Amino acid sequence: MGFLSFAGRVLFASFFILTAYQEFSEFGLDGGPAAKALAPKYDLFVNHVSSHLGVKVPEVDIKHIVISTIVLRGLGGLLFIFSSSFGAYLLLLYLALVTPILFDFYNYNIEKPEFVRLFVRFTQNLALFGATLFFIGIKNSMPKKQPKKKTPKMKTT
Repeated sequence: MGFLSFAGRVLFASFFILTAYQEFSEFGLDGGPAAKALAPKYDLFVNHVSSHLGVKVPEVDIKHIVISTIVLRGLGGLLFIFSSSFGAYLLLLYLALVTPILFDFYNYNIEKPEFVRLFVRFTQNLALFGATLFFIGIKNSMPKKQPKKKTPKMKTT
């Protein structure tokens, strides 16, 4: 059973690790294609937050956001493989921050093809979020292994 659990964690984390590696290899000086795709969506998100909540969001360079998402995915995925709750929390943080910004289906009309594509990716990330929560719940519900108490041997005289 231990091998199946390990294999499942490797397969689950490979999604995060491989996408982090791909973005890291394309990063370059300007943040790569990820920064170009994220910039308009992040600006739209900041405008929504500012107008609806009245909160001013601090200025952040898109390259810093991209590198932080790479670190969250890569480190979180590696730690997740070794059954670390901290790695699962890093993946949860990544999914919670990135999903509503990248997959903003709510900004599109329902008849547009972008709506369906973004909605499907949004729900996929929700499923990944749920699976990570499930892992944390299972990990926290299992009792820690306690060493077995040895019965004292009777001395013979």
